[in-house]
Amino acid sequence: MPDDLLPFVIGPTPYPSWWLWLAVLLSVLLIGWYAAVLVLTMPGRRIRALPIIGATRRELIKRRFARAVRAVGDRYRAGELAPAPAAAAVSAELRAFLHQATGARAQYMQVDAIAAGELRSAAPILAELIDVQFNADSTLDAGAISESAEELIRTWS
Repeated sequence: MPDDLLPFVIGPTPYPSWWLWLAVLLSVLLIGWYAAVLVLTMPGRRIRALPIIGATRRELIKRRFARAVRAVGDRYRAGELAPAPAAAAVSAELRAFLHQATGARAQYMQVDAIAAGELRSAAPILAELIDVQFNADSTLDAGAISESAEELIRTWS
């Protein structure tokens, strides 16, 4: 009879050790989630200053906009777009890239203002795009200009 009461004397059994590791893992995931939300909602100018995240962001932006410009050029070469709409689309993508990469409001700037500032390497391409877009007698090729714009985006530093 005394042996039947022995399990009630020693107290509860300890919890499994994998619970501790699960709690640690969940805590790390929660901290990582908050850090990711903080970084992803930061303004672009502050993200550009971060060493690893800023460099990764720059490369992703370059790839995304180069791919978009290449798609517009491919559509132009396939005959889906006329020269003026193709030039307008490439100009919009290039200006959006300049805004994302530098923070300058390139979408709203004149080519002369772009040529006078830190974006001066993009000014000749933008001038050619404007010529194709608004000059019906232009001899410039929108496909070649889109390749130039794509190269500018890929080599932007």
